[in-house]
Amino acid sequence: MIGSAPLEAAEATQLREKFYNATIIERIDANDELARFRIRPDNPIPEFEPGQYVALGIGNWERRLPGTQLEEVPEKKLRKLTRRAYSISCPMLDAEGQIAPVASLDHFEFYITLVRQASSPDNKPPVLTPRLFDFAVGDRLEVQKKITGHYTLREVGVNDTVLMLGTGTGEAPHNAMTAKLLADGHLGKIVNVTSVRRRVDLAYAVEHAELMRQYSQYRYLPFTTRDPENLDESHPNFVGKQYLQQLFTSGQLAEAAGDPLSAENTHVFLCGNPAMIGYVPPGADPPSTPGMLPLLRAAGFSDEGDSQGPGTIRFEKYW
Repeated sequence: MIGSAPLEAAEATQLREKFYNATIIERIDANDELARFRIRPDNPIPEFEPGQYVALGIGNWERRLPGTQLEEVPEKKLRKLTRRAYSISCPMLDAEGQIAPVASLDHFEFYITLVRQASSPDNKPPVLTPRLFDFAVGDRLEVQKKITGHYTLREVGVNDTVLMLGTGTGEAPHNAMTAKLLADGHLGKIVNVTSVRRRVDLAYAVEHAELMRQYSQYRYLPFTTRDPENLDESHPNFVGKQYLQQLFTSGQLAEAAGDPLSAENTHVFLCGNPAMIGYVPPGADPPSTPGMLPLLRAAGFSDEGDSQGPGTIRFEKYW
């Protein structure tokens, strides 16, 4: 529901025709709060780099998914769009099961979590995803023309190890990177690691399993934090909460990857929860639980200067 009176159907149709330039061609729901949206723009997609992002726009007049937080939309904003930027994901495989990098597609794929309500009473209600998750195949929306971002594959040698660490939908740009590396014949180890709350949040598990079957240099490592084996000490397969920081420092990650993950030949990419990334602004106090950045620095990696070769850390910035 919205606070203002809903628009008449005819006016809503006119606004969609005015603003929208893309169509949802497929929606793949992993669960009630997680989905992959394939969206085809009306015009050809410009060339872009895997790891980059683009903004989606949806009109404030559109209906919100039932069960999401109510929102009061002022009359002056009712006929405008809300836009949010999302990293571009990738299906990785085509209908025949062959590698499908983003450059081969005529559509975008986005990996998006539904935010049902604000994280605290002081925050404004979420605006875009409650509307997007009410959309179905055939519905229209806006995709901004500008695709941008510096979180891309750069200076990665064909024999280098690539370590990608993501949480939740932070996996999205890593899927696009993975498909490009494999399509380009990368020979070094590619290790795509993701940490999610539950196994039902692994929306690309089938595709990753097939990629590992086809490419011996590829390793997909999913970890969970809220499944029974993470929480119940009496569970026969109890492992505790599997956080990337602990997995890295304990050596478990390198063992699972089958690679030393050394700064001498490894490029590291971080995307997802800022607490996992662990960026601390200058002058701010470090958190009690460090993120990956200080742990990687202690292991000989660097995120400073102009270095882009092995030993470099790249991370997606949300601030």
